[in-house]
This record gives sequence, structure tokens and C-alpha cells, in this order.
Amino acid sequence: MKTDSFVTRHIGPQEEDLNTIFSTIGVKNIDELLYETFPDGIRLKTDLDLPEAMTEHEYLAHLKQLAAKNSVFKTYIGLGYHESITPSVIKRNILENPGWYTAYTPYQAEIAQGRLEALLNFQTMVCDLTGMEIANASLLDEGTAAAEAMSMLFSARTREQKKDNINKFFVSDEVLPQTLSVLKSHAMPLEIDLVVGDHASFDFSQDYFGAFLQYPGKYGAVYNYAEFVSEATKNNIKVAVAADILSLVNLTPPGEFGAEVVVGTTQRFGIPLGYGGPHAAYFATKEAYKRNLPGRIIGVTKDMDGNRALRMALQTREQHIKRDKATSNICTAQVLLAIMAGMYAVYHGPKGLKYIADKVHNSTVVLANTLAKLGYGQLNESYFDTILIKADVQQVKSIAELEEVNFLYIGNDQVAISLNEATTLADLNKIVQIFADAAGKNTISIDALIEDRAILNGAARVSSFLDNEVFNAYHSETALMRYIKKLERKDLALNHSMISLGSCTMKLNAASEMLPLSWDEWGNIHPFVPVEQAAGYQEVLKTLEEQLNVITGFTGTSLQPNSGAQGEFAGLMVIRAYHESRGDKNRNICLIPASAHGTNPASAVLAGMKVVVTKTDEKGNIDVEDLRDKAEKYKDELAALMVTYPSTHGVFESSIKEITKIIHDNGGQVYMDGANMNAQVGLTNPATIGADVCHLNLHKTFAIPHGGGGPGVGPICVASHLVTFLPSNPIIKMGGKNAIDAISAAPWGSSLVCLISYGYIKMLGAKGLKQVTSTAILNANYIKERLNGSYNVLYTGEKGRAAHEMIIDCRPFKAKGIEVTDIAKRLIDYGFHAPTVSFPVAGTMMIEPTESESLAELDRFCNALISIRKEIEALTEADQADNVLKNAPHTLKMLTASTWEFPYSREKAAYPLEHIAENKFWPTVRRVDEAYGDRNLMCTCAPIEDYMDA
Repeated sequence: MKTDSFVTRHIGPQEEDLNTIFSTIGVKNIDELLYETFPDGIRLKTDLDLPEAMTEHEYLAHLKQLAAKNSVFKTYIGLGYHESITPSVIKRNILENPGWYTAYTPYQAEIAQGRLEALLNFQTMVCDLTGMEIANASLLDEGTAAAEAMSMLFSARTREQKKDNINKFFVSDEVLPQTLSVLKSHAMPLEIDLVVGDHASFDFSQDYFGAFLQYPGKYGAVYNYAEFVSEATKNNIKVAVAADILSLVNLTPPGEFGAEVVVGTTQRFGIPLGYGGPHAAYFATKEAYKRNLPGRIIGVTKDMDGNRALRMALQTREQHIKRDKATSNICTAQVLLAIMAGMYAVYHGPKGLKYIADKVHNSTVVLANTLAKLGYGQLNESYFDTILIKADVQQVKSIAELEEVNFLYIGNDQVAISLNEATTLADLNKIVQIFADAAGKNTISIDALIEDRAILNGAARVSSFLDNEVFNAYHSETALMRYIKKLERKDLALNHSMISLGSCTMKLNAASEMLPLSWDEWGNIHPFVPVEQAAGYQEVLKTLEEQLNVITGFTGTSLQPNSGAQGEFAGLMVIRAYHESRGDKNRNICLIPASAHGTNPASAVLAGMKVVVTKTDEKGNIDVEDLRDKAEKYKDELAALMVTYPSTHGVFESSIKEITKIIHDNGGQVYMDGANMNAQVGLTNPATIGADVCHLNLHKTFAIPHGGGGPGVGPICVASHLVTFLPSNPIIKMGGKNAIDAISAAPWGSSLVCLISYGYIKMLGAKGLKQVTSTAILNANYIKERLNGSYNVLYTGEKGRAAHEMIIDCRPFKAKGIEVTDIAKRLIDYGFHAPTVSFPVAGTMMIEPTESESLAELDRFCNALISIRKEIEALTEADQADNVLKNAPHTLKMLTASTWEFPYSREKAAYPLEHIAENKFWPTVRRVDEAYGDRNLMCTCAPIEDYMDA
């Protein structure tokens, strides 16, 4: 075994296992399996044009060299991004801990109670600081959260407003420039008329459905918006506010002056800058909007025994259910970052946050006063952490850059300075020295902070916050470390067992890929520094773009979209821009197969397209003739086809090239959903099948961890004729010649975690990537054959093979009273997270093992499913309502209770297979009551008694 070969460490099955696997599948070798899996004419004829693979040791040394190319200046640019301090206890026990970063979205609530509690803390923190009634479990970034607020208020217009087509949305000229760009990209396809102006002179008599304010303003000014909001409310104009989370410790919460929605980022709460992300945005609103709220909501409910339990609430809002009726395509979150931000609030508590906010504010006031003594005028009458100085920009900039300091420069005569929790007295004195030198004067020393206030106009906060016990109990490192561990023990993650979720590709997130995320050279770079200061980042990001071009067969890549759904939106907006550039403004029909991902139709609607669904045949494939008929019917309006390949049913459809040709022949473009790219890399690609654009889930195929439901990255790769339309950024020049507006706030989206995918490709190389894909297909077909006779696989290719995933049919078990949910919950007793349940076919499970799982783990999983099948078979009519599946999962509390009233043994409940006792995972709650939680919605940390009584 080559001990320095990354591919041998990444791939689960070893050389000695292959004969067993081949024999079970019924093939001589991997080539025979691939021949039987892929249709003719789509296999690549040569290996990918990528450099030779690096060893892990070589890669880490290489990344150290690149990190040294980044210049970590002291940066006071602000604009929504600030240096923050990640407490070491949070960095070590969450960010660097696979128990947290390898977990999946908490759809199986019984084995996700730790994450759910951490997210409930986050929601409570957001509600308390914003003064709002309900918050979600995070969104992607401040820009997209703002766009979601606009879209929500647009869809929630009154009947009269809709009837009169009231579509004007006011945006204050104090809004962050990147937020305005994202608002533009989302407003245009929905035909929302954005009007940008001065809030102080806003004409309330005009017909507007909503308004958007920045708090504090983009250059730091704090306004009292109470009168504006009051007047807007009288005129039926709903107001959304983007608020700096740390400032809300000292400023009046927007909920207290009548805002309908409050959005922002929690980056300041211990999250690295990371050249733009990932960071957890927040979205808070009034409970009246609970069914319009985008993203995930964590709610309190009870389990089968009436004990408090948590789960994701109101899931019928999700895009996979509402499809083209959805008002948002966001079905993800920034869970790992939200957990860190929430834990930051737990660790510091209300008094600690007040100390931090006061220190930042006092530093800003003393800096303003000191610069005034040097003769500099300060333009912000009221401010929290940012001052706006009248100064000669060129003089200040030339000195500041020599001192390795970044400010925000506005025109020729204004400099904005945004301070942060990491700003020290030494930093303040360096800033003063820079301005003194620029003025040709002697510096003035700041020896201590003074308690002073520059929050005027009645904007200071008087209400309390974070009164819940959780924010007042864990302020020592020992206490927080144990609290984090307590929550971690409640969650089943990849560091315990395989998570075989179809479509979600839960693969190894290698330690060598993850380690650099903690390095300051990568973590402490502001997204708007001059690009030459981020030379290491630029090399990584440009190389990753080139790597993805090679892998997809396309010409250009944008890394900006920070989720798969945002990638879908970006790709469709690029297609839209392409058609419009050719004068085809009438092309707005998007064909989507019935089997497509639920976000596909939602994304199409948000991109201003009309969805036309095409049929699937009895084998689960696209009905080619129906697609042809509809493509020809709408040939003058056809914009695009959205297709997932291999299909959502886990099959390489042989008609794919015919399908893409039909679309092109009728004037449309082909968008390929890259969710199943793990079955393509190195063997085929989107360009070969005839697609024009695809998005890739870097948090699936390219090894970024799911993190409990985020972070994600969803870059788009495009053919040469679409490169010119790739998205832009208003501050850093990027994108194509005819670029669409920004898709996310930061120029390269979630840059920090792009290091993971860069390393994944670097350490695998062309041969390793091909081997990974081949093994993913191998493992899936091994499971398929092992389960043969116990479960029916719904769909296969023409030669009877699965791609990298398969769907097993659980509907026949209804005759025994068993639903697919019962099997999912019983798998917990066997130590496994259930595969994807009831998607894309109700009553089924979609299984994807990935390449990372060993033969021994594949067998354990198969043995568990086979054992469950036997348990179902053994059920009699008498015990259909009270059996080991219906009562699953079984908790330790049940097993150790003094009484046992179930018609099966404790041993059968807890240890149905012999090996489980060696590594038993205990769920902390019994099966949760979803309906109860939705009927009695509670989304903050209040104890269950508070609302059970109510």
C-alpha cells in the first residue's frame, strides 16, 4: 500500500476487497461494470488534463507557500465585514471537530438534538437582539437575506396591492453596495421596480409595497428610523432593515421601532472573514409571516413520551414540496457558522457582548476625538463603530499601505474607518499616527479608552437581551467545552457511521483538506482588500476555476454562488441574459422533468421563467416524446431545460444526447443540475452530454462538509458562449464582459471553504478523481446486489445497473402496517442515519454510499437493512400497532426503565445485531411529534411548559 497516496486514504474499499465486490455484483472488473452502467457515446476518451496528484504532506506544504502570499493587513474597511475573534474553545471543539462539521441536515430529528439545540440558541439570540418574534436557522449571507426579505414582502402584498400591481420597492442609498447588487439580480426577473434614494426625503404617497433600510448606514451613520417606519406603516409599506448584529447590543432593535423584517450577518460573532465567507446570515420577522419565512426554522415539540424535543418546523414550506409555487429556492442554511455564532453568544452572554460592544464603541469615540485634535472633521453625527473622516485620500492611502493598514476610501476626500473587537490601543495609535503623518503633524497618543457615547437621536438600546439560562451558564472554558460535548453526543455524524443519503453525497471530508481553514493567513482576509493583498487566495480560486472547467468540459466558472440553489438561480440568470443579448426577450419557458429536484422549479420561477413539466416514463426516465412535443410547442418561447444527470432516480439515461439536441434545435439552452456529479467526474462531463451550463455542489462532489446543513458552495460552469455573462461584484471587478448583477455579497462567495475542494482535486489528480467516481458507482451496485431479494430497486439502467445511488421501494410493507418512516427510525437503533426518505418517490429510500465507505461498513449497513426486512416479515396482524419498528428509535431511558411493557425484548430493541454493542449510538429522544410542533410553533429557548400550558 502506498502510504503517501491520498487516494488510498480517501477511498474505502481496499485492493483485497475488490474480488468480493466484483463477485457479488457479477462482473470481472471495474471496466466491465462501467461499460454496463454508462450508455454509449458519453464516456471521456482521455483522462482529465490535470497535474499529477500531490501527497497530503506535499499539499500542506504547498498551501503554506500560498498562504504566505496573502498579506494580512489590519483592515478597517467595514461594509458588513469585520475582523472577529473566534474563541479557541469554539474553534477547537466545533470548527475543527468532525462531530460537528460532518453531520447532515437534521431531517432525522431524533439523532440531531444537539445541532437543533445549538440552532435554537442561534434563533433565540437573533430574536433577542433584533426585537423580532421569529427567526430562521440562518441564510447564506446578508445580500441574499436582503433579497429574500424583498421577495417575501413582495409575495405577501395585500390583495389590493397585487390587484393594482404595486411593484415598487424603495432602497435607501445607505445600503451596502454589494447588497444593492444582489437586490437588483433578484428584483429584475420578478419585475420588482427598485427605487434607490434618500430615506429622509422619501415620498410616502407613492405606490410602494416595501422599503429597505441599512442600520447603521454603509459609512457608519446611525439614524433613528422610528418616524420613517411609522409613516411607512400608515401607508401600507412594509419595512425591512439590514442591521449590524453587534451594534444591536447598543442600538434600539428594529423590532422596537416597527420593522417587519430584520436581516444581517452574524460574521462578527466569532466567524473568520475568510475572504468573504462562509458566514451565517440571519433573518427575523413577525410570526404573521411564519409560513412565508425562507430557509429552515427550528421548533420545539414533544416526543412519543411527551418529553421536550426539537425538530425542523413547518417543512411544508420547503421547495421540494411547493416546487414552482415556492417563493424562495433556499433550502439550505449556514448551519456550522450559525452554531459557532450562537455559541459565541452563549460563551460571552449578555454582559460579555455588552463589554465587547462598548469596547468597540468607546474605541471609535476616542479615535474620532483624537483625529479631531489633529484637525480632521468627522461627518457622522451619530455612530457605533464607524467614523467618516474628511481627508486627502491619496495622502492617507499611501501612508496606510506602507503601514499595512486598509481603510475604506470614498472619492478623493473621505475615509471611513470601521473598528472591531480585535482593535487594540496599539492599533488605535497606529491609525492616529497615519493621519498625523498625512497632516504633517506630531501624533497624539491614546493611553486609555474612555466611556463616552456617540449614539444620539434616541437610538440607544434600553431593553434587555439574552435572558435565557443558556446564555448565562457557560462562561468558563470548562463549562462551554462540556456543553459543546454534551450537544455533540446527541448527534450522529460521519465520524460514527456511514450516512448513505441519496443525492447528498456524504463523503469523507479529509483532515488535510480541513486543517488550513484555521490558519490566520486564510481566515483573516477581508473580501474587499486590494486583490494583490490576496495573492494566495487569487491563485487558489483561479486554479480551482480552471480545475472545474477541465472537469466539466466547459470554458468558464464563477465561484460566487454560495449554495446549490443559488447556483441554479445564477445559471438560469446567465441563460436569461444570453437570450436577451440576442434579442430573444420572449424566451421564458423552462422545461423541467417531473423527477427533477424540488429547487429546480423554484429557481426557474425566481429567474422569471414559466415552468412547464415534462413527463417521466414507467422506468423513471424522461419521456423523450413528451419533451419533444413541448419543446416544439414552445419553440419560440423556450429558454431552457433543467435536467439532472445521472437522473434523480440514479440512472444514466441513454437518451441524454437526444434530449439536449431537441432543446438546442428549438432555441433553448440546457442547464444541468450537478447534484449527481459524483457519478461523472473523470468518466463523462456536462459538456459531453450537450449541456450549456451546470452548477456543482462543492459540499457534495468536491468534499466540502455538509456541516449539519451548510456551508455549501454552488459554482456555475458555462460553455464559451455564456462566459461573458458570469456574475459581477460592485466593489471588486470580476465577472464577464456583459456580467449579470451579483448573486452573493462577496466576490468569490464562500472563499475559505473553496480551499477544501482545491485540495481535494490537487491530492487526487486526474487518475484519483476517476478512481473515486468508479468506486462510488462500484459501492452503489454492491449495495444494490446485497439488498436484492430483500428490497426491490425501482429504477436501473438498460443493463440493470445503478449509477452512484439507487431507490429502494418500501411501499409494499404498508400491507404489514409499516411506513418508510418506521424503517428510517429503526435504522437509528442499528447505528445508522436513514437514507433520503420519500424523495424523489414517496414511500421509498434513496441510497448513496459514496466512495469513502469501506466494504466492512457497506456490509454493516446492508446487514441492518436486511435484518429490518426480516423484522417486517415476522410481524403478525396482532402486533402491527405495537412493534419494534413502530416504537423506534429506542432510547437509553427506555432500555433502563424499571418496567418494560413492549412485546419484544430489550435486547432486540437495542442490539438487534451483535456488533452494535461495540459502538452503540443512543438517540436522546423518542420519535418526535411533527404535527404538534407545527400546531404549537415555538422557535426560541423557552421551556416546553411555557407553550404547553398556553
